[in-house]
This record gives sequence, C-alpha cells and structure tokens, in this order.
Amino acid sequence: MSAINQLRDWTFRKIHGNNLVYNTCWEDPRCDRELLELKADSEVVMITSAGCNALDYLLDSPAKINCVDMNPRQNALLELKLAAFERADFEDLFKLFGKGVHPEAETLYITQLREAMPYFARQYWDRSLHFFEGKGLRKSFYHHSTSGSLAWMTSQYLKAQRKLHRQIRQLFEADSLDRQTDLYYQIEKRILNNLMEWALNRHFVMCLVGVPRSQQLLFVEKYDRGAAGFVQECLRRVFTQQPVSDNYFWRLYFDGHYAEECCPSYLQRGNFETIRRQTRNIETHTTTISRFLQQHPGQYSHFVLLDHQDWLAANDHAALEEEWRLILANSKPGARILLRSAAEEVTFFPDFVLDSVVFEKEKTQETHSRDRVGTYASVYLGIVQ
Repeated sequence: MSAINQLRDWTFRKIHGNNLVYNTCWEDPRCDRELLELKADSEVVMITSAGCNALDYLLDSPAKINCVDMNPRQNALLELKLAAFERADFEDLFKLFGKGVHPEAETLYITQLREAMPYFARQYWDRSLHFFEGKGLRKSFYHHSTSGSLAWMTSQYLKAQRKLHRQIRQLFEADSLDRQTDLYYQIEKRILNNLMEWALNRHFVMCLVGVPRSQQLLFVEKYDRGAAGFVQECLRRVFTQQPVSDNYFWRLYFDGHYAEECCPSYLQRGNFETIRRQTRNIETHTTTISRFLQQHPGQYSHFVLLDHQDWLAANDHAALEEEWRLILANSKPGARILLRSAAEEVTFFPDFVLDSVVFEKEKTQETHSRDRVGTYASVYLGIVQ
C-alpha cells in the first residue's frame, strides 16, 4: 500500500475512532420495514448508526433489537434517545431530536435522563451535552458530529448564496413533481459547481460522512467526476423522481432541524407512547457483528448490516467470511438479512453464502426506487434457506 493510501486510511480511522460520526440515520426505515416484515417474535441484530431506525422498528413490535456498533458514541446517542422516551415527555424529546435545541437541556439531563443511561453513555454526554444548547456558531445538534459539521459548512455556504438558498427553499415547497423537477434542474449546476466538485472529491470530506477509501474508489471507477458525479446522480433521483414533501432526510440538513409534519416516525407525536412502552426491547453493544454473535449465540430472525461489508470486502476478506459464517450459524430458517452497498452490483458474497441464502430482487428493487435518501447504489435482501 502506498504511503498516501496509508495516510488516508489512518485519517478515516482517526475520524471514526474519536468522534460521533452520524447524528441521524441515512437509510429509509419505511423501505426497511417493508422488506424486513418484522413480527412479534422477531429478534434483530443491526448496526446502531444513530439509532433512529431501531426506534422506528419498534413500531412493528419485535421481541428484541440488538444494536451493535464499534463506535461507543453511536450507542451513547441511542441510549440518550431511549432515556428521553423513558423519562421525558414528547415535548422534551422533540426539542432535543426534532428541533436539535433544548433551552433547558442541562437541567433535563441532570434531573431525568442521566441516571437512566449506562456509565459509558453518561461519560460521553457529560462532556457533549452542549450540542443541544443552541449556542455558538453551530446552533443545532444536527450541526454537530462529523457528518453534522459537513452539513453546517454546506448550509453556511448555501446561505451566503442568497438566491440559491431561496430557490432550494422553493424546491422543498413545490406543489407538484413537475414543478419540483423544473426547479431542481434550474439550480443543479449552481449546487454542483467547480468548488463543490473539488470539495466532494477530497478524502477528508468523504471521511466526515463515513465513506472509506474503498467506497470512494467505486465512485472514481464509475463516474468521470468522481464523488461529485455520484452525488449528482443521487440528487437527481431524490429531487426529480419522487415528491420531497415528506423527505425529512434532505430537509434536515438544509434546515438544521425537523418539523413535526416532516420527521422520522419515532419523532411523531402519535407514536410516542407506542415506542415508550417498548424501549426495553432495545439493547446496545459496543463491538463488531462477529464478536457480538460469538458472545451472544442464538437463532436470530433479522440482520441489518448497512454498508459495512463494502469495507470488509476491500480490506479484510477473512473477516467478511467469518462474519457471514457466524450470521448463518446464528440464523433461524427464513431469517432476513438486509444490506446496502455503494456498488451497483455486489460481487463479494462468498460461495457458501450463495449456497445458503436467496437474494430477493423484485421487492428490493421496487422499494429501492422509492428510497428517500438515494445515497446507496444497491440494496440486498437475503433470505436464509
């Protein structure tokens, strides 16, 4: 490996190993829940990320959700959300994770939330609660974390371009898909200009949003403009092929907060009590998927792997095979395995996986076409035979 690539990998590890990376999930749980078909006896193993989707899955009342993440800060974020459901009311929850600002965050944390969390989560939030104070340059929780920092920088850039900022606002408020599409193509070149193209193709910028070098290479191989070409394709899919009226993913990073009429299901008022009653069905584990399965063997019905196998395939094929062997050894017949990839076609599945797992195509492709995020090239749903 060249010295420059070693430096790039070191940068990625330092960013991921020392920071909260994701302040919200960028996988559409509406699509996930259709594919997973969770039931009352479902036992799920999933990567935590920001914990939003685990909370959404509770609306289908599974028996158990094991949230696994190597980054303890991601689990600490989910633990804070769980504590808010258990100890606070809806208004407090929405101020924290809807608005991203709570004027009395410190009092709420000390008097109600802190003791409801495990020690590692208390340690993190004791020094990070200022994310919710609304002070300083970054006034929203959603402008903190590494991905949030990039969102904040982008929002500041767009605000400085006043006409462009107004046009993007009009885009989100468009009353028809035709109008929305027209507005998007009017501003595409201004959004993805030379400066933005240069920034998107910097390794450090991609690290902020959790894209390792192995996935960046996929962009370079497919698109003449590298990551900028990939982002352009994503934006076109999101803003010209489906209405954005309920697209809380992209609205969040434009506004810096959610609105009650456009937010994740776990933040909708009507779902608060349903989720509150089931928060004890979620457990967090700071480890790898493989180590979790070694330490907690069982017959699990669902696995949600996000896109982390892209990295394993490029960097540690032995670990990829070990993970698949452990998944299959700990799956009940008919178990569903959901994963995403930056590649249009995944070619890294070991032969023994293809012998034991059938990958559903029709429903997966149909839901992927309705995905409101649009940042993954492919989605796979495997069903264990």
